Amino acid sequence: MKLETVFTVDASSIKFGEGATREVGSDMRDLGAQRIMLVTDPKMAQSEPVAVARESLQRENLDVVLYDQVRIEPNDISFKDAIAFAVAGKFDGFVAVGGGSTIDTAKAANLYSTYPADFLEYVNAPIGRAKPVPGELKPLIAIPTTAGTGSETTGVAIFDYSELHAKTGIAHRALRPRLGIVDPDNTRTLPRMVTACTALDVFSHAIESLTALPFHQREAPEHPRLRPAYQGANPFSNIWAAKAAQLVSQYLFRAMDDPDDEEARTNMLLASTMAGVGFGSAGVTLPHGMSYPISGLVRDYRPPDYPQDHALIPHGMAVILGAPAAFRFMAPGNPHMFLRAAELIGADTQGIGPEDAGEVLAQAVIKVMRKAGMPNGLRAVGYTADDVDALVEGVLPQHRVTKLSPRPATAAGRISGGYLSGARTGTIPLASEVTIPTAHRPVNRPKMSRTAVRTAG
Repeated sequence: MKLETVFTVDASSIKFGEGATREVGSDMRDLGAQRIMLVTDPKMAQSEPVAVARESLQRENLDVVLYDQVRIEPNDISFKDAIAFAVAGKFDGFVAVGGGSTIDTAKAANLYSTYPADFLEYVNAPIGRAKPVPGELKPLIAIPTTAGTGSETTGVAIFDYSELHAKTGIAHRALRPRLGIVDPDNTRTLPRMVTACTALDVFSHAIESLTALPFHQREAPEHPRLRPAYQGANPFSNIWAAKAAQLVSQYLFRAMDDPDDEEARTNMLLASTMAGVGFGSAGVTLPHGMSYPISGLVRDYRPPDYPQDHALIPHGMAVILGAPAAFRFMAPGNPHMFLRAAELIGADTQGIGPEDAGEVLAQAVIKVMRKAGMPNGLRAVGYTADDVDALVEGVLPQHRVTKLSPRPATAAGRISGGYLSGARTGTIPLASEVTIPTAHRPVNRPKMSRTAVRTAG
């Protein structure tokens, strides 16, 4: 097997600062578009960020049509609705104002209205055919209103595939927005739980890309055009990821507790964008792979501060619920970087040996989860041991991210006493329950004692 020797760093252009949304009209005019599909969700449709963006576009005498039917945690059905709207509207430019759901929906609408195809044509294998995007797309400007997905920087659009009840996506450099306008004014009214879930997505983006399989340990593509968007950890991605992890650790709880804390909101948005640049090159790993079925198979859970019209496990929540188990499992593949990640988010790593790197990082993440008010494990969002097989099946198609685990993962774990084991057996460490402890046993250095945290492995 020939190993990779090359990595690329691609990112959207970024405009950052308070009031930057007011310049979107001028920016779109410079990109040459005249007829604009303004994409948002029903709740955001009457918001100030959408009004400011619309006014700016109209001030430049651009023809603006509002599409406000984005589904939070989109699926193939909602993507197809936006695509049909885009095809009928004959737009030559797109502006997305909202969170990752909105930006990803705009990416899909842009792609399929520019290069029409069967829906599965561009979808990631093995669910779809993973056909490369044939060429350049129309201008898309992304204006995030959450400090979360970093979708304004990436060429990835994620959705639930209804037929399989699992998340998948479309990944290609051409999907990247031409410009991301990152404006701290747009996160002032973000509810507390939304702030927490989107921030924990950033948090995990940073840790996962920092600890991903290094790019030079991946198999080289047969042709440069086949090099994936997610390429493995590299020196550039490590810089962005490390800084993002530090910023989230420093500012998350201030942003949750006080929406008027300008410094905290600004730095959380910076962290989101930085992490997006990092994982847009390096990729993410098992926490994201595990999150897709956790979100896709939801039955009844409805979190506070989110739309209550359908069951929903927010993406960031789904990611972080499986993260401690995943980090324990993956750490033996690259313990140095897992200890580095733990140190960056505030853990004391002095005297800790490589054999305990995963545990130290897992405990540091659990501490943040507890303080952020996350549900107490997968049972708290409606899953039982009876769901484990289906959850594992939902992880298996996520080759784009599972192959970036620094420790190879196989198909399934074993159920023992109601919990799925895996971290020490070489199997996917899917947590059927993660119990966040109220106290920790002291850590003995250099050998660390295990805690009572119940998780996969």
